[in-house]
Amino acid sequence: MRKIKVGLVGYGFSGATFHAPLLSVLEEFEITKVVSSNNEKVQQDLGDVKVVRSLEDVLKDPLIELVVITTPSGMHYEMAKQSLLAGKNVILEKPMVVEPWEAEELIKIAEEKKLLLSIYHNRRWDNDYLTVQKLVRNGLLGDINTYQVHFDRFRPEVRDRWREKQGPGSGTLYDLGSHLIDQALNLFGFPQFIFADVFAQRENAETDDYFHIILGYEKLRVILHSGSIIPDNGPRFQVHGNKGSFIKYGIDGQEAALKEGKKPIDPSWGADNPQFYGILVTTDGEKEKKETIETLHGSYITYYKKIAESIFEGKNAPVTAHEGLSVIKIINAALESSKEKKVVYLE
Repeated sequence: MRKIKVGLVGYGFSGATFHAPLLSVLEEFEITKVVSSNNEKVQQDLGDVKVVRSLEDVLKDPLIELVVITTPSGMHYEMAKQSLLAGKNVILEKPMVVEPWEAEELIKIAEEKKLLLSIYHNRRWDNDYLTVQKLVRNGLLGDINTYQVHFDRFRPEVRDRWREKQGPGSGTLYDLGSHLIDQALNLFGFPQFIFADVFAQRENAETDDYFHIILGYEKLRVILHSGSIIPDNGPRFQVHGNKGSFIKYGIDGQEAALKEGKKPIDPSWGADNPQFYGILVTTDGEKEKKETIETLHGSYITYYKKIAESIFEGKNAPVTAHEGLSVIKIINAALESSKEKKVVYLE
């Protein structure tokens, strides 16, 4: 079968952990070139793949039709623009860009050139989120009134990496917040208003490491939270409706498995530890029922399988550029809300 030849731009944590392992096990793709200064690591992981020094080295290769950009967020706009203008399909690591106008311009170019532009919001395929999504969409909880999700960590010391230094697109809100926002928008659509608290809690922090965001809908409140000084986590998900509640502890283990060098090549991939299966409590009048819900398997590889369908068959991208833009709009509104200490109403 014809393979989609890929230029992977960046081989830091994201490129090496979340993209290369998935692309390397799918027969639809072939990583042809990698932009990196670490030739030894790339070839240790990927074998005899050509390592180049610049994006231009990728764009001038007529055989490459997909460029995957995993560089720091502040570099996304310029690199994506260059790639689209060179006639390449593009995947951008989340967050898509830093400013909404950047996303809008990229969308315009991609549409004019009839190219794929997709955002790697991989946590739509977390096992816990897939389970919550199924329960919500199947109506088992009734009309949802409260949706609360935490992405907490215990990292009390500031580390020497770009995400924790001042700069465009750095900080926890752009990093972890983009995941939670994308999941919420995928479930409930665009909110009416936003109220947010975003700041740095840790000593010597240069950028935000805490956020608490409320997205307001008619009678629904979506609460998204992240802290960096959380020694012991509470529930990951709490979802409440007029027919029941679902409480889920633990976090999807795909990232941890990928960090360990494992690849998604067996049926057990993305399975949850049974001790973290969520509890569903439903009520019918005065009668209450409590049951354990087996977590669906997570599947980051599904994103790339759908990318192949988009390129080969013209199907919609698994995460569209317009969806990526919506996340950036919410992040910008959250920053405004926090700075001004006010509710921000959205169009």
